Amino acid sequence: MSANLPRILVPGKINERVLQRLPEMFEIVRLERPDAGLVTADMADIKGIAVSGRIPAGLMDALPGLEIVANFGVGYDGVDVKHAAAKGIAVTNTPDVLSEEVADTAVGLLINTLRLLPQAEEWLRQGRWVREGAFPLSPLSLRGRTVGLYGLGRIGLAIAKRLEAFGVSVAYHTRTQREGLGYAYHPTLEGLAEAVDTLVIIVPGTEATRKTVNAGVLSALGKNGVLINVGRGSTVDEEALVSALQNGVIAGAGLDVFDDEPHVPDALLALPNVSLLPHVASASVVTRNAMADLVVDNLKAWFSTGKALTPVPETPFERRKR
Repeated sequence: MSANLPRILVPGKINERVLQRLPEMFEIVRLERPDAGLVTADMADIKGIAVSGRIPAGLMDALPGLEIVANFGVGYDGVDVKHAAAKGIAVTNTPDVLSEEVADTAVGLLINTLRLLPQAEEWLRQGRWVREGAFPLSPLSLRGRTVGLYGLGRIGLAIAKRLEAFGVSVAYHTRTQREGLGYAYHPTLEGLAEAVDTLVIIVPGTEATRKTVNAGVLSALGKNGVLINVGRGSTVDEEALVSALQNGVIAGAGLDVFDDEPHVPDALLALPNVSLLPHVASASVVTRNAMADLVVDNLKAWFSTGKALTPVPETPFERRKR
């Protein structure tokens, strides 16, 4: 152990590039999982955490020297940020570097869902084009659609920009209206769903958003409606979604996220009118490397300049001498 290098805890798995770069300025301490019960007395001087996943309040309390939690991902719902803020612990995330990749995936997932492209590829691969002829016409199209964005942060805006190029109308719902935008604003989620036929979810997974896309919202979306989720699985009432898809309440869904990942309900897997991805919206080498770099750069900036590069809004702290 070096007395000169700040010690950074890495609980559980994280992108390999984070582990490769941390030794530039830090000593790494590993834990199998983010469990306060695994913390030993010699970890009392740990000053930072680099994490991809959960950081509960108990783990923060077990590390009296903790100053900063650097989260791998733009969403940080796995970190007890209220507890961190109360203790003066900075929390960072990785915005911007993944916005374009996630927006690309969202539009790709939308097209896959509408045009049944994964099913068409399977038709070809299984030899059915030769045996049975052309793949059936897709009942849905992007042409003439009106897309509603549930959430209009960095990623939502990137999705909206792409959709404009496709010539579709864009509307949105957020807690407060965004100034200076030409998109139609709806003060309620159900109101947005009534006004559009395609709903794209890109809000964080919080208690305020949990199961907000419920049976009422899906019914408002209508029988021609399509739901796309690249935000968090917890935002959707999955039982209501399955029922809506089975009973023709909506026409289809494209999902990159689920409520109990990596477990996907069998009922969803059995449906022909869904396109399912294993949470890969930002999963390119280029983007994940950029996210890893930002995790490390946040830690380096904190200990060298006293300010993190991308602190979350709840913890706009500067480093105090300790």
